[in-house]
Amino acid sequence: MVSVTRAVFGDLPLGAGTVEKFQLQSDQLRVDIISWGCTITALEVKDRQGRASDVVLGFDELEGYLQKQPYFGAVVGRVANRIAKGTFMLDGKEYKLAINNGPNSLHGGVKGFDKVLWTPRVLSNGVEFSRVSPDGEEGYPGELKVWVTYTLDGGELVVNYRAQASQTTPVNLTNHSYFNLAGQGSPNIYDHEVTIEADAFLPVNEVLIPTGEIASVQGTAFDLRKPVELGKHLQEFHVNGFDHNFCLKGSKEKRFCARVYHAGSGRVLEVYTTQPGVQFYTGNFLDGTLKGKSGAVYPKHSGFCLETQSWPDAVNQPHFSPVLLKPGEEYDHTTWFKFSVA
Repeated sequence: MVSVTRAVFGDLPLGAGTVEKFQLQSDQLRVDIISWGCTITALEVKDRQGRASDVVLGFDELEGYLQKQPYFGAVVGRVANRIAKGTFMLDGKEYKLAINNGPNSLHGGVKGFDKVLWTPRVLSNGVEFSRVSPDGEEGYPGELKVWVTYTLDGGELVVNYRAQASQTTPVNLTNHSYFNLAGQGSPNIYDHEVTIEADAFLPVNEVLIPTGEIASVQGTAFDLRKPVELGKHLQEFHVNGFDHNFCLKGSKEKRFCARVYHAGSGRVLEVYTTQPGVQFYTGNFLDGTLKGKSGAVYPKHSGFCLETQSWPDAVNQPHFSPVLLKPGEEYDHTTWFKFSVA
């Protein structure tokens, strides 16, 4: 059984609307999601002793989400991740996007899908959010109708993304939750054991744009096919952290993507997806300046993201997984976050 309750989370400034919070509860999980950016604000999971902790980073109040912050828990789009120089060519026309991350466009631009109020609809086991992204929004071509659905099934949170376009446009939607399986507010994720089911990854240049190479993980820091303890692994390979796309086996079927295990609590997160890639990000840009839930601070490496997605900058790299949605087609992807204890 899943219960869904609805409450007011806060009011946007200047009478711009009311943000609602939807609480989804099963016997194993409790998830809070707000209509601002379809944002997951809390996710409570029991440890092996049966004690529940909130395992996602975020804020207690709406004001926290309205300030400049690193996409905690939000759905990002129209195109997640980076587009080189904020520009792309489509049908002989050049499109220019907002530059908001060094020389690049990141996560949909200045006012992406994370910074808008979505229209909610309560379901028996979850909530569906929808919006229409107008033609030209943040520089993207065509009107885009979007639906994001969160449902609970026991220990599994299922996120489905659907979209339909009035003209050809790149689309890449993901959720940007930062997890810490020891509980949000824990100082780091070094004691987490990580597995990613990927034989290849995308090397990046100094501004984090893929170079175009699809590189084997064999013999590199990116070989996470067998479990590694994150802190030791980063030290051993002298890497500052991960912010890279891992290439998954290409097919639209549900498949295993990643597993993270926290020995101290026994919590396990397994991710399954229909997407061709996952951005593994270890919170390298977190710096402890934001005040999080219950007064927590979030220093570098205090949370990790597993952003299932199409490959970054695919709109400029034709040999990458396709990212264009044409009129009459439907974008339809699902990601499963499965929680358990071991």
